[in-house]
Formats: sequence, structure tokens, C-alpha cells
Amino acid sequence: MIEVQEVRKQFGAVQALGGVSFSARDGQITALLGPNGAGKTTLLRTLVGLLKRDHGSIAIDGVDPEKDPLAVRRNIGFLTDQFGLYERLSTREYLSYFGELNGMDGASLRKRIDEVAGLLQMEDILERRAKGFSQGQRIKVALARTLLHRPRHLLLDEPSRGLDVMSTRALRHALLALRAEGCCVIMATHVMQEVTHLCDDVIVIAKGHTVAQGSPDELCRRTGIANLEDAFVSLVGTEEGIAA
Repeated sequence: MIEVQEVRKQFGAVQALGGVSFSARDGQITALLGPNGAGKTTLLRTLVGLLKRDHGSIAIDGVDPEKDPLAVRRNIGFLTDQFGLYERLSTREYLSYFGELNGMDGASLRKRIDEVAGLLQMEDILERRAKGFSQGQRIKVALARTLLHRPRHLLLDEPSRGLDVMSTRALRHALLALRAEGCCVIMATHVMQEVTHLCDDVIVIAKGHTVAQGSPDELCRRTGIANLEDAFVSLVGTEEGIAA
């Protein structure tokens, strides 16, 4: 479980996070929704301990990422917009390298690589070098690296960007399987269809503040709007009007 209370983060005169609070439960997929510049990526980087918060508290299974970052990172998979692929390595070699960094080796590592490749339907690129991979293929490899060490918490920053229809379906099946295994998944996305079909809970942030949290149906009831996209626009518009 991930618990966040009144987290704030400022870069010089720019306040990226002005007070974010929410909880994300195990065995659920939680969407992180917000317009560009709302603070979503800053929030994810703060959760994993890459950025130090200015105020507030974070607990990941009761552990503060600032006080014990290694313990937190052992149980977190983080997919960012920077993939960091090594183009001279094959997908298998790349995953083997990161598996060894996470203390995996031998037959168990080889088995896990094959499992993740099957989960993401990427067997066709497992023995290929990364040079020349499409955007979708690069995302698959980065996501495979994220899942390799069986993290209990997943932080995904727009995981479906650049994926074709079949790859998007593979991603959705993978996320549903991880949810069934009890993982806590937080997914920043702009794709409302993903939120409607995948997510149990939604966190809406705007201008660095939490606007609302609830299931897609709850957010629609709260705004009195049947369409989730229109409900989101209503919530964000209200917050921006207050902030102005």
C-alpha cells in the first residue's frame, strides 16, 4: 500500500506539488490523472525517492523512501519516459544485466525473463539487439525490466504511449494479471479508455494539488456527469478556477 500525505515539492520559484494526499491499495490499479504540468511525473519521482520532498509524508508498505530508499526500491518497479536501452545488447542480454543488478541469476533469472517476455508478448524481440527498435518495442523492453524482479508496487508513467493496438492489449492483460497477484499499481495516463476499463481507483491532480479520489463511477456521480472524460474536465476546471 502507498500512502501520501500533504506532499509538497518546489523547484526555485515553481511549485510542482502544492499538497498531494492519497492512498493506493494493494491488488488495485490506480490511475493518476491530470493535465500537462499538473505534477504527475514529479510525484512519481518523489514516491520512488529520486526527488526529495519539501513537506509531507510518504509510506510504501510503511517504509519512507527517504529514510530507507534501498528497501523501497527492492519492491518497486518504475517505468519512466527515459528508457535507457543499450542498443548493442539484445533484449535478453539487457534483461539479464538488470536482473543481476537486482540479485537474480542462473536458471531462475532465465525463467523469469521468459515469463515476462510471454506476459508482454515480446518473444519476437527477445534475441534481437535494441538498435532499430520501434517506440512500442522500446517501451515493452523497459516495462519488462520494470517487472523483472517481481515488484509489489508499480509506478508507470504513461506506459501505453507509442504502443500499437496489439501491444496495448498485451499491456492491459499484463496489468490485470499483476493486479490479480496483489500488486499495487499507480499509472499516470491521459487515455480515458484505459482508466475506464482497467482502473479501480482514480486520483485527479491539478496545479500540484489533489482534486479528487474515487472510482470512475464515483467521480462521475460526484460531478453529476456520466462521461468520465467530461467529469475529469469539470474537476480540473474547478480546481484551476480556485487556484486562479
